[in-house]
Amino acid sequence: MIQARYSPVSVQLTPMRIPEAAPKANLASPVPGGIATETILTRSLLLHPGEPSEMVVQVKNLEQRTLQVRLQVKGNFPINWCQIGTEGYEIVPGGQMDAVLYFSVPATFFEDQQALSPEKDRLKLDFFCQVSVHIESGGDLEQVQFEEFGLYVRPYSAYINFLPTLYREVDFIGRFIQIFEQTVQPVVQSFNVMWANLDPLTAPQALLPFLAHWVAWPIDPIWDISQQRRLIRRAVELYRWRGTRKGLRLYLHLYTNLPLDEDRELEADKHISITEPFGQGFVIGEAKLGEDAVLGGGQAYHFVVRLRTHPSNNLDENLVRKIIEQEKPAFSTYDLFIEVNG
Repeated sequence: MIQARYSPVSVQLTPMRIPEAAPKANLASPVPGGIATETILTRSLLLHPGEPSEMVVQVKNLEQRTLQVRLQVKGNFPINWCQIGTEGYEIVPGGQMDAVLYFSVPATFFEDQQALSPEKDRLKLDFFCQVSVHIESGGDLEQVQFEEFGLYVRPYSAYINFLPTLYREVDFIGRFIQIFEQTVQPVVQSFNVMWANLDPLTAPQALLPFLAHWVAWPIDPIWDISQQRRLIRRAVELYRWRGTRKGLRLYLHLYTNLPLDEDRELEADKHISITEPFGQGFVIGEAKLGEDAVLGGGQAYHFVVRLRTHPSNNLDENLVRKIIEQEKPAFSTYDLFIEVNG
């Protein structure tokens, strides 16, 4: 901007967010005729409600003396939208001070009916801002330079990026397409997270009976919600391995939360141990009692379940027996031991 008199400082504005297109709305401060559209855009700042935006102000000292500089901002926008950030007020000869104007529009700008202009009953979207530079001299502040730029409040739109450049350069198109974006985007977002509604671990609690019905899993109130989620999710796997050692261990793991210990080779060393006390019968030669030989021949179709837990894991023995009865072959018998290790 051309000044009528010499200015001891020069001011440069750099917007951090530039509008896609030059709005046709008239600003309260008229834009001089003959200015190219690119110049208007580079001297404009785009504001999205609920998102911060910045205008960088660089003030250079053209004098051979140190200057005490103050910045002031005014315009036809609510002044609480803007905050000034500086790292000092003193500029040495030939030095430069970098300041930032932080703008923040309320997230409810478009929903707030108080923002409607009473005389036109329409929402004002285009504003102007003037940043002035004052020099402290003898305790007084003297304005030596000022610059103006436009503020354009626009809703954020991702759909405009799918349009050809020709349409993105029209400001009205960007605002118009936002109507369809606000209508369609919630449906798209719901579709993108549909997988979470079909996973028992992340689905809303109200959907658990529906998901359990899918896999024919009975909902038992004796289980807490987290246990029900794990059981429904692995119901098909439990069906596949029912009547086997692997299936019983998996079911007990889902209830007790004890580790499966798949990395341990010896069954007796696992937290959920399921052993069968059968040997090879009559053994000639070297035999190890309890491993490949037993006394008395053992009991046919009998197994032993041993749970090694800690005091904080309060297990319900009746529920554990109910699980074993449900998962074991009907003709087999078992013994249950729950060891609490401190």
